[in-house]
Amino acid sequence: MQEQLSLIDLVLNASFTVQLVMFILLMASVLSWYMIVQRFIYFRNARDEMYGFEERFWSGIDLAQLYREGNEKASDGHPALGMESIFRAGFKEFSRLAQENEMDSEAVMEGSRRAMRVAAMREEERLERHLSFLASVGSTSPYIGLFGTVWGIMHSFRGLANSTQATLATVAPGISEALIATAMGLFAAIPAVLAFNRFASKVDVLSNRYDTFMDEFSSILYRQAYALRAREKRAG
Repeated sequence: MQEQLSLIDLVLNASFTVQLVMFILLMASVLSWYMIVQRFIYFRNARDEMYGFEERFWSGIDLAQLYREGNEKASDGHPALGMESIFRAGFKEFSRLAQENEMDSEAVMEGSRRAMRVAAMREEERLERHLSFLASVGSTSPYIGLFGTVWGIMHSFRGLANSTQATLATVAPGISEALIATAMGLFAAIPAVLAFNRFASKVDVLSNRYDTFMDEFSSILYRQAYALRAREKRAG
């Protein structure tokens, strides 16, 4: 009775090309899992930060006081992220432009919205970080594994051609080690695809919340800019 080879034996006895394919897929899987965990933690923190800032923003606190609190946190080594970063960019630009008497309310608001859009784009870049790698792993790993399988089967049949007795037991180990490459490709691709789809959905949700906040905050700033210019006209 022929001894059965273990999974490790099949990997160790595979050809160099198949082993290289397996190593590439293993590294892709390890990196993708690292990025999945890192992104999961980042999105959880971004969500908690957003809820916490929204509660603070709509609590009725003075916007200048909220901005000063952000400065204090930044000085302590906690930079503003997410929705707070958008708020700080818009309020800082609004405060600067509002001091220029020659600028009307529309110009002040256009500058504030431009600053918020730039901050929102930076936040979206942070949210989408590493997602392209997960998409690449999910789309290419099955094909890389298939290449290893095809190469391994070709190598197995070349050895079979030189054998005096062609039996299934002769070719089975070679085919088994080749199919491992396909299995590893799927093992790397499936989590990456699922994580990419999940994180892409979270990016859309957070981006929409940021856009909604910019519209609401712009309305507040517009009322303040209009009231400020009206007081200046009456004083003048």
